[in-house]
Amino acid sequence: MNSLDKYMEDEWNQYIANNSGMSIKDMMEMEGDNCKGNCDDCLCSNRSEDEQWKYVEGINTVSENISKAEKRKATPIYSGFIKYFPDAIREVAKCSQVGNDQHHKDKPLHWDRNKSGDELDAAMRHLTDHAAGIEFDDDGVRHLTKTTWRLLAMLQKTMENKI
Repeated sequence: MNSLDKYMEDEWNQYIANNSGMSIKDMMEMEGDNCKGNCDDCLCSNRSEDEQWKYVEGINTVSENISKAEKRKATPIYSGFIKYFPDAIREVAKCSQVGNDQHHKDKPLHWDRNKSGDELDAAMRHLTDHAAGIEFDDDGVRHLTKTTWRLLAMLQKTMENKI
């Protein structure tokens, strides 16, 4: 666990221990009553709404003044994603291979972004098949796996600003 993960876990545990059952709004009001004017490390109502949400979302934990390397290290790709979902990631990777074999048997694995651009519609078609109790598509891949692949594709394109 990196230091950012530890910080966020400690913050969450402290919130639960001290404020169990309280809403974020109640917590902000309580913090505001105890505010000493140092709003860099609290969630008080004296902060602007943007600052409050940045705190809640943990955005303020990655300072703009830290180096690019430190920012990269603050993103727990392995410990916060790969370790959480190894079986699901393996299934999505298999789905990529099945799709590649279907569309480009003679080419190495690659994402042909020209084949289909309706990620959300395709994801919902697979999700409705899954919801209807149809676990596997005709090619043997789970509909839920294909839903995940399509949503990851949409997220990737969104992150790249290509939609």
